Amino acid sequence: MQPQVISVNVGRPMHQRVPKDKATGIGKVPVDVVTVTDPGRKRVEDGHGVSGVEGDFIGNGRHHGGSDQAVYAFAREELDRWGAELGRDLAPGLFGENLTTRGLDVDAAEIGDTWRVGGAVLQVCGPRVPCATFAARMEERGWVKRFAQRGRSGAYLRVLEPGDIRPGDTITVEPSGSGLDVPTTLRALMGDPDAARLVLATGLFEGTTEATTMRRVVRTKG
Repeated sequence: MQPQVISVNVGRPMHQRVPKDKATGIGKVPVDVVTVTDPGRKRVEDGHGVSGVEGDFIGNGRHHGGSDQAVYAFAREELDRWGAELGRDLAPGLFGENLTTRGLDVDAAEIGDTWRVGGAVLQVCGPRVPCATFAARMEERGWVKRFAQRGRSGAYLRVLEPGDIRPGDTITVEPSGSGLDVPTTLRALMGDPDAARLVLATGLFEGTTEATTMRRVVRTKG
């Protein structure tokens, strides 16, 4: 079976007590179709962030949204593994993903891979780093640490060509050959100095806040 999108999801503003009782869009719900575009640089507009998915609310514009976090994809298979471990049914969008996929190992993706899906072309650009908002959403003890240790975060993608994506759309992957996978990048950002040195050596994150974080990891832990 060719890899496909089985659900497209957008966030509506909702309030969580943690952190800081502010509106968040992490609680995403399935819709019939999403339109994806390049939202430009990460920024705050009208008190919230900018998403690459039309109609998708982002509460924290300092840390989420922008071109390099335009679209978030997570595998249905990985949701099912977590569901079995937690003893819960995990609905599409619960992890905050815009695209729920099937038949594609999202966490085997390499930085720079392109995905042709629906009418859009997307490019893998990094992992999802778990945060306090995600932990509050899940209400599971030690969630940030557990999710990070699993090392299968799903992937953020930028939008190279805008278009519409619907459930049932197939995904065609064009490998980049970068040799740098998403889990290694996650380990680097979560404090592994060996992974940080490896990622920095590729030059793929040069000039980004991620590179600054990884250099700090090497300096303080390496």
